[in-house]
Amino acid sequence: MKPKLKSGHTRLKTKLGLPDLEHAKVAVIVSLRSFESQRSYRHSIDEFVAWYCSAPRLSFDKAVVLRYRLYLEDRHLAAGTINVRLAAVQRLAYEAADSGLLSPDLAAGIRRVKGAKKLGCRLGNWLTAEEALTLWQLPDPPTLKGKRDRAILALLLGCGLRRRELTELTVDHFQRREDYWAIVDLIGKSVTFELYPCPRGLSGPLTIGSQLRASSTGGYFVASVGRERFGAPK
Repeated sequence: MKPKLKSGHTRLKTKLGLPDLEHAKVAVIVSLRSFESQRSYRHSIDEFVAWYCSAPRLSFDKAVVLRYRLYLEDRHLAAGTINVRLAAVQRLAYEAADSGLLSPDLAAGIRRVKGAKKLGCRLGNWLTAEEALTLWQLPDPPTLKGKRDRAILALLLGCGLRRRELTELTVDHFQRREDYWAIVDLIGKSVTFELYPCPRGLSGPLTIGSQLRASSTGGYFVASVGRERFGAPK
């Protein structure tokens, strides 16, 4: 039972044990719709809990979260990575306070912890329009595998789909709207695309893909290994 003050009010905790942290973590994961967000927050919370429990019993407050941010910075993590970890910890504190496990004042202090500053420009190998076109032209178009690979690259480059979204595409997701193709009701990271228009240059690859998969069910793109036919058994 939670200790009570003489006035009858429940005394909220300042230090959380593993059962309390696990309860708050489950509340955080359940509140997220996206599978990617659930995986990221679960990993971030598990890492924080391991760090938090490795030290002598500390109060779960702003000072502890600031110490954790310094710990992440000492590991030379990117600013974006640090901010994702801190966002998960702040969400953990919010859910703990909402469940009556942590003082709301402590949770409010934790939410005021600032993230790491992002300095400079983001590094990466960004393709120009000409380089993207060269990449799209690499598959051999006379073969069925080449046609499939060109359609895959066209969607990844032209629509900016994630790999998971690409694998979950079905024939029903593609619809013809007036004079352009559209991806309809595709569940993305956290929302449902009511109408996701495709660039006009994709009409050719999409038409080929629809013809190849018109009589099939399941995913729009099927692995082709060792046979010159989509959906062939290995």
